[in-house]
Amino acid sequence: MLRTARRIFALRGYEATSVREIARQAEVDPALIAHHFGSKEALWLAVVEQIKQLLDPMLETAAALRADASLSPRARVEGCLLAFIDRVFDQPDIGIFFSTAATEEGERLNVLVDTMVRPFHDVCLPLFSDAMDAGELRRCDPALLFSLLMQGISKTVAYAHVLRAVSTLPDEPERFKLELTDVALHLLR
Repeated sequence: MLRTARRIFALRGYEATSVREIARQAEVDPALIAHHFGSKEALWLAVVEQIKQLLDPMLETAAALRADASLSPRARVEGCLLAFIDRVFDQPDIGIFFSTAATEEGERLNVLVDTMVRPFHDVCLPLFSDAMDAGELRRCDPALLFSLLMQGISKTVAYAHVLRAVSTLPDEPERFKLELTDVALHLLR
């Protein structure tokens, strides 16, 4: 049910999504959703929590990279990017969910920022700053670089159907991932 809800919220947004439509597409009775979640808002929050759980291993990887003294600061940033790229290719609809939900203002946006943006930002930004301080990345605003890379990667994968109009890469998932990884790492150079 949560995966179906995530997909529908991603495609339609919160306001345009109905619990009945989620139930229909999940092939369950709407009463089952009401029983488990109580309301559409609670269902949406459960979807966000599910996404958080999917992202937690990536956050743990990024935190471990910062503590890994055997790697150069630049290699830590690259490791963080690679972990992010792996997660984005595993769960591309998270990018669409985030894009759609991020167009809202108010409490749901605050939940997204607190649950998805800030935790990843808080573990990754020091990696970017460390690499800049070591002279291994060109100095710029680390938050802007972080946002540009992460959103660019996420949206490129999530909206691969748009890229398909001008490129065959989305039709070759392994090559697509390799090319995207190469471009992302090149942007750091």
